[in-house]
Amino acid sequence: MNHHDDISSKDIEALRRFDACTLSNAIELLNLRPRNEGYMRGHVAPCMFARIPPVAGFAVIGKMRSASQPVDGHYYYDHIEWWRYVASVPPPRIIVMLDADEPAGAGALFGELHARISIALNCVAYISNGAVRDVHAIERLGFQLFVGSTSVSHAYAHVVDFGHEIELGGLKIQSGDLLHGDANGVLSVPREAVKKLPALATQVLNGEHRLIRMSLDANFSIERFAAEIQEHAEAQECK
Repeated sequence: MNHHDDISSKDIEALRRFDACTLSNAIELLNLRPRNEGYMRGHVAPCMFARIPPVAGFAVIGKMRSASQPVDGHYYYDHIEWWRYVASVPPPRIIVMLDADEPAGAGALFGELHARISIALNCVAYISNGAVRDVHAIERLGFQLFVGSTSVSHAYAHVVDFGHEIELGGLKIQSGDLLHGDANGVLSVPREAVKKLPALATQVLNGEHRLIRMSLDANFSIERFAAEIQEHAEAQECK
């Protein structure tokens, strides 16, 4: 597991001031990875609560099933070793649960009780390709969900594995990875970028605001737009 002793709570809060798209643009400026990597693609785990502000935290990795009975007798919330593992990851935490059933979502592992226990353990969000229930109760708690579906039943929901790398929406996630998410989706934040991102994200926003102001100007023209784009590109090359 990756411990992030060099990433402070202030660093996390600084990232939460920006939406995921802005942070993604800022990460691209650092050329740390290909632009088609580092985020969840498609509709695997869409955001449930668009009005909740951005969340950020360290990934707590698990794998679950709900279509068949657990072999060890541990159902949705009584797997104590799972909760001990959750508490072992640095806070704030984001639970990332791969539903290994085909198709996923036969039953919901996560509901209001799970959310309340997670909040008590300093978790801020739950991400899964599987199902969730008690949606309105969880929204009232201010706890964010990125999930594939909803279900009225737990069915046989149980955790079958935890602490090992999983992949959701094309994004490989390891325990302790720093994640950021909002209504736009889920983004993996490179550890080496954390300290630089607030300034870069502010730079991204300033550039966008200039273009927005230009688009609202009665004297807007393609020529002015082209000149602004050129100036912006040259500024990026100098950094």
